Amino acid sequence: MFTGLVQAVGGVHRAQTDGPGRRLDICESGVAGEAMVGASIAVNGCCLTVVELKDDRMSFEVGPETLSRTNLGELEAGDFVNLERSLQMGEPLGGHLVSGHVDAMGTLDERQDEQQWATMWFRLPSFLSGQIVSKGCIAVDGISLTLVDVEAERFSVQVIPHTLALTTLGEKRAGCHVNIETDLIAKYVEKQLSFLRNA
Repeated sequence: MFTGLVQAVGGVHRAQTDGPGRRLDICESGVAGEAMVGASIAVNGCCLTVVELKDDRMSFEVGPETLSRTNLGELEAGDFVNLERSLQMGEPLGGHLVSGHVDAMGTLDERQDEQQWATMWFRLPSFLSGQIVSKGCIAVDGISLTLVDVEAERFSVQVIPHTLALTTLGEKRAGCHVNIETDLIAKYVEKQLSFLRNA
């Protein structure tokens, strides 16, 4: 479990095909220094397992299911990713509950910059639209954000300068793919309502 508060941005050292999946080597001294083999790390919002550690480099194995739903298959050496260690019992929950199980990829549809701030519109698959609501929570590439406007197949968020500077969102441009995870509670509410409608 995660909070959507990115702790560091890491650099992709290597990304290579590994059977039906991929192996990612990511460098970042702070997170790697506190990690251990077997630990869960959110990489662009995807919960991955550390399979090898060497100095400031963490290695992950990414399976076909994850590659089909996320932007991890697009990563190449030199790209940057958002990193967050898994939540420990007793730690403050500063963002919102994020499972690290990405629902689908979205696309940055429009970006409106005003000085150091940005309003971003993201397009998402229509099957997720029932799980988002204005002023609710959403995770975009592992970043906990507050929804502003919600339309049938897209939504907007306002991004503060701090988030733009300390995450990969600052470099995103229209057309970029992002990982979307809707609010965990919204998923269960939608599921229960579907049972009631079909009862």
